[in-house]
Amino acid sequence: MPMHNVFIGIGSNIGERLYHMQEAVDRLSLFEETMVSAVSSIYMTEPVGESEQNRFYNGVLQLETSLPPEELRRQCKTIEQELGRPDAYPRWSPRVIDLDILLYDDAIIQTETLSIPHPELHCRKFVLIPLLDLANPQHPALQQTILQLLESCSDRSVLIKTKEVVRIKKRRSTF
Repeated sequence: MPMHNVFIGIGSNIGERLYHMQEAVDRLSLFEETMVSAVSSIYMTEPVGESEQNRFYNGVLQLETSLPPEELRRQCKTIEQELGRPDAYPRWSPRVIDLDILLYDDAIIQTETLSIPHPELHCRKFVLIPLLDLANPQHPALQQTILQLLESCSDRSVLIKTKEVVRIKKRRSTF
């Protein structure tokens, strides 16, 4: 099966933020068809929208997977629910864990349940900066690199790089 290069945004602002992020990475690593290949630095960021909530820990994961985009999305939602995120929640509300597919190869996908590239990727520093920790891919719809998007980004938020680390648990490749 062909392997796909995917970037996933990860964030948490409820409880033990780093623990929730580590658990999500560990669970993604268990998928037979998926290998987490890199994790960005972890950044503390102000919440977007509803400001009366804890700061987020945000980062980006890079993985290689043979899962199709909709199946990967379903698996991410399952992990979110297993870690305590409800099925329904108000937009921009606090969350135990958030996993968003940012880029899937150079695909442009628009369905009822999935938008790739992530529709807000280009206007969020808390996604662009950690993504640049890992790579500088081209946004397939906007035809600009992530660095170019960051340079023109109107988001004025300040990210604080933490000393916290999310580790990739190594396992033998089965694909």
